[in-house]
Amino acid sequence: MPLVEKSTYLAPRLLRDGHAATVYPSLSRRVDGVDYTRRRVELTDGDFLDVDHSKVGSRRAVVISHGLEGHSRRAYVLGMVRAFNRAGWDAAAWNFRGCSGEPNRRLAFTHSGASGDLGAVVEAVAGEGYDEVVLVGFSLGGNLTLKYLGEVGSQVPTVVRAGVAFSVPCDLKGSAESMAQPGNRIYMSRFLSDLRVRMEAKSQQFPGRLSMDGYRAIRTFRDFDDRYTAPLHGYRDAEDYWARSSSLGYLGGLKVPALLINAADDPFLSAGCYPRDVALGSPWFHLEVPDHGGHVGFATFGGDGSYWSEIRAVDFANRRMA
Repeated sequence: MPLVEKSTYLAPRLLRDGHAATVYPSLSRRVDGVDYTRRRVELTDGDFLDVDHSKVGSRRAVVISHGLEGHSRRAYVLGMVRAFNRAGWDAAAWNFRGCSGEPNRRLAFTHSGASGDLGAVVEAVAGEGYDEVVLVGFSLGGNLTLKYLGEVGSQVPTVVRAGVAFSVPCDLKGSAESMAQPGNRIYMSRFLSDLRVRMEAKSQQFPGRLSMDGYRAIRTFRDFDDRYTAPLHGYRDAEDYWARSSSLGYLGGLKVPALLINAADDPFLSAGCYPRDVALGSPWFHLEVPDHGGHVGFATFGGDGSYWSEIRAVDFANRRMA
């Protein structure tokens, strides 16, 4: 019954609020000491993914998936790369379609259900001859990590030994409804603003196939997913997209150890994003719910600059290798 009854994370006193814990790292954290080498992975649909590697000469590698509108140079990704490098692991941080600084070739983009994109990266990294690979994902990238591992089940590549996911909206409908609440308006506005830039670029790249008329009327993820995500990727509507893409429905298929860490004070998540019953009944799915940490927070002051989330992920990965 891999339900972690008591998390080891103790938040700094000033960050024992979900919003403070969420905002502080994004505004203040800087991570040095990571040097990337980029590799392009060509996809079977004619598109590509850019993967940034930070190698220390190891036989072990971590594949890191960022969050919505993120990229491989976000501080939370760099921090995880640095932590694994320090622990003797190579790291491969992949950029979702269109997130590497270059527009992708197709109208489609990496969304919460696009676990095939992660699968292509895993296959490419595994093909480099590593003995062991673990997966780490944040938010949307965490949903992809859990969904991918649950989908492939016992067919997971033999080198893939574990997964760790942080701040995951594993119940996409519930999380979308939480994000639509007035208290999350500033986050929702920021996401929709970033997505608008992406969709405007796509409308220019694919004239006549995507309209930006009335975009300012979009206020929620339901609005956005109904108008763009669902029809562009073969879903009936937002409800269909959420139901088929939520990693919550795939946790029963896990055949390697996977750890989900969702803070109790994460303002982005709904009650359905804390699947305690699944953890109690699964030999593979581990759930840890720290009291604090916000969304992709888990800051730690002092030490070598590592955040608790990075120390925890490395420890979980190393224990799976023992």
